[in-house]
Order: sequence, then C-alpha cells, then structure tokens
Amino acid sequence: MSRNVMFNSPFLLGFEHLERLLERTAKSAGDGYPPYNIEQSAPDRLRITLAVAGFSPDELAVTVEDKQLVIRGKQVDAGDREFLHRGIAARQFQRAFVLADGIEVASAELENGLLSVELTRPKPQSVVKTIAISSKPNGHGV
Repeated sequence: MSRNVMFNSPFLLGFEHLERLLERTAKSAGDGYPPYNIEQSAPDRLRITLAVAGFSPDELAVTVEDKQLVIRGKQVDAGDREFLHRGIAARQFQRAFVLADGIEVASAELENGLLSVELTRPKPQSVVKTIAISSKPNGHGV
C-alpha cells in the first residue's frame, strides 16, 4: 500500500485516520446503485435519500459502524413466481457514507420507494482550556 503524498509531512501528526477514511471512500465510490441524493435540509441537518423501489423495510438495514453510515438492502427472491420477463432486478446493495465527528443519525424513513436518512450536526461547544505553566528551580542557591 502506498502512502498518500498529502500525509507525508512530519507536521501532520495523528492524521492516519484521515488517510484511511479517504482510501475507504475511494473504494466505495465506484458503484452507482442505488442512486442517492444528499441535501442540506437545515443549517444543522442533512438528509440522504436513496431510491430503493421494491424494497420493504425488513429488507433494508441502516447502521452506524466505526464512524460510517452503512445502508444495506437484500431482497428475498420469491420462488413461487414464474417470470416471463424479469427487468426489475432483485439485487442486494451496500452503500456507505463516512460521518464526520459529531454527526448523528436521527432517523430513517421509507416512503414511496425512497429511503430518507436524517442526520444532525449539533453545534459544537466552544471550549477554552488554560494550561498551567510550571517552573523548575534553576538550581542556583539563595
């Protein structure tokens, strides 16, 4: 595995997780199914909408795994039907979105073949921390 040139600087300490996140998103970016939208629904809210026509709620799973929102779909093939033509594929999918720190999944709703996942971004608390400065005796006697 080759390292990304951006992260080779000795001044970027502790950013290995960002490199892993970029690699993970690059791997999952190629698949276009199912199509989705991401919209800003309010200043502190996002909505991801996936087109999942034909899926029922029990065939879909929405989970948060290691700072990733993972949406999976798996349709059960009804063996009692005989198709003369099958143009609607019963395929499984997995779509993953990397979540920034503080982003929380608020809800998920399936309506008219669209799965909407609401995300919230709480306003960060401004924290100021004062660090005490200690001094060591300089070794000179009085």
